Amino acid sequence: MSSSTNSQSVPDLLIQEIALQDARAVHPLFQNFTAALQQRFGDALDAVILYGSCLHTTDLTEGITDFYVLVSDYRLAYADRLLASLNNWLPPNVFYLEISTATGVMRAKYAVISTMDFERGARCWFHPYIWARFSQPIRLLYARDEQIQKRVHYAQARAVLKFLSSTLPVLESGSSDLEIIWSSGLVLTYAAELRAERKERAQHLLQRDPEFYNLLTAAAVPALSPLLNLQADGRYHIGPVTPLKKLNTRIQWRLRRWQGRVLSILRLSKATITFRDCLDYAAWKIERHTGIKVEITPMLRRHPILWGYKIMWQLLRRGVLR
Repeated sequence: MSSSTNSQSVPDLLIQEIALQDARAVHPLFQNFTAALQQRFGDALDAVILYGSCLHTTDLTEGITDFYVLVSDYRLAYADRLLASLNNWLPPNVFYLEISTATGVMRAKYAVISTMDFERGARCWFHPYIWARFSQPIRLLYARDEQIQKRVHYAQARAVLKFLSSTLPVLESGSSDLEIIWSSGLVLTYAAELRAERKERAQHLLQRDPEFYNLLTAAAVPALSPLLNLQADGRYHIGPVTPLKKLNTRIQWRLRRWQGRVLSILRLSKATITFRDCLDYAAWKIERHTGIKVEITPMLRRHPILWGYKIMWQLLRRGVLR
């Protein structure tokens, strides 16, 4: 496959498999969030997407649920012109949501992005922020109409192709299995975002839903050949790439890591405006994934951007982030 997925046709089977996966049942209480988001965004709402570890949870009062909210237009989505401008400048905007139920308080963070930016991010963004996330399992909880539903499925298919075509050239050619292909790729994307997840996290994701990754990888093969082919024994064959191609791919991932550091700082800065309790959430997530407890002093709570710089520097020094 060429370095750009833009010119590649998307296999119909890949889109069909994604549509089936997106429609799988979820906990009925998730619809409370959908209803709240419909009320919040009204006519601007195109779709509500559930993703992350919460797909497999049974207790929605523990942890924080993750959503992506697709909107038709930023200006229509916000009464506040500043929020619309920030979302257009560096999508997505991230917000916090709480819903009280008979069983307790459910918490969520949701990222707002236009449907058009979502499609661009899945198809052709250099940084993997969108295409890494949406090559993984999600549930499409709401779509305005069938056209939006198809656009989401198609964007996901593009994300899968972008993920594989961007990560496979780094690997050694020859026979390989699903876990090596995806875990190696996920580790590359984690490093590009200064995320605290360890290598074991990628392996855990694959072991939790191997059928998903197997179905999508097999369906993607026709668009990826000769870079990737399915062998008779069920394993995959990674085709050889030229030394120049391998070098270029490694350089691109190094650039993504530096780009990710800048984007992480900018997004953290923006989240201090949009995301209530963003520091507590960040500290909780770091401790959850690394076991490292980080302190939020009163001074740093007053200056959250400084806290972000300090914590990032500490984690870099300790090798948690690279």
